[in-house]
Amino acid sequence: MPRVPYSELFDTLRSVLLKTGFSEARAARCAQLFAESSRDGVYSHGLNRFPLFLSQIRNRVVDVHAGPQFVSGSGALERWDGRAGPGNLNADDCMGRAIALSREHGVGCVALANTNHWMRGGTYGWQAADAGVIGICWTNTCPNLPPWGTSLPLLGNNPLVIAVPRPAGHVVLDMAMSQFSYGALASYRKRGELLPVEGGFDSEGRLTRNPESIEATKRPLPIGYWKGSGLALMLDLIAATLAGGSATYQIPAEPVEETRLSQVFLSFDPAAAGAHAAEHISGRVIDELQLKARSAGQEARYPGEHVLRIRQENLEKGVPVEPAIWQQVQEMSAGA
Repeated sequence: MPRVPYSELFDTLRSVLLKTGFSEARAARCAQLFAESSRDGVYSHGLNRFPLFLSQIRNRVVDVHAGPQFVSGSGALERWDGRAGPGNLNADDCMGRAIALSREHGVGCVALANTNHWMRGGTYGWQAADAGVIGICWTNTCPNLPPWGTSLPLLGNNPLVIAVPRPAGHVVLDMAMSQFSYGALASYRKRGELLPVEGGFDSEGRLTRNPESIEATKRPLPIGYWKGSGLALMLDLIAATLAGGSATYQIPAEPVEETRLSQVFLSFDPAAAGAHAAEHISGRVIDELQLKARSAGQEARYPGEHVLRIRQENLEKGVPVEPAIWQQVQEMSAGA
């Protein structure tokens, strides 16, 4: 794929968002969140998802003027209403609120209802780790994952993010409940590549590495088989209960209509509990993993390591862009 400077990508996305009615500050923050996803190598939820986001704005699924509103709370636990605002801005605000609550209580939990797709979930893990806290967050989604024992897509892919700060590079796990997210499947399909391992079922019920076949059947393989299916269900139950919002069965199945999501943002401030050496503990754990692997002539990777490598490469060489999507967005930016 061709590459463009990060600043050019950001400026172009911001320009388009201003044309849709975003305020200056919100357009800049929203564009930054999209651009950073592509910068970090999560292309499926950066530039590549931007046209779908614009379609949702045009269809009034996303209200560019709406932001999260406080509903109720007690101590470290709060419930907020996203009011159908941009999902990435809502999530950014709510993780920020959870972090603030953890500064006061040691732990903070914000449950968010009536929001939209948060784009790259890992964004809010990095946000927490950059603030020096442990972050955990997840969202439910439209039904696109079969429960174990059936071929019907009744569960959500419900991404889960866990982040721990570390001086030499944060440890950030960002995973969907399927072996490959739908965004990842789309990326492999657009590149004309097979998946590196089997990722779902084809129309004959056979495991396949063909991303297009999995997209057609809507039968991605849950991580850990029945374990991933069970975890997806539990995340949906907790998010909908805490937020007082929609569960997966109540969310429209078509991606362009996907809305009214429920999300949970947790922050733990180790310093508030007297754990002032928390970051050094995470550093030692990763150091030990890597040292022992190297001594055996092997390499031990940790969640977030690849992101840091890709981020540095893309800042130096430019961010890879899908030519057709980049041209489309450039034309939107240049248009009246």
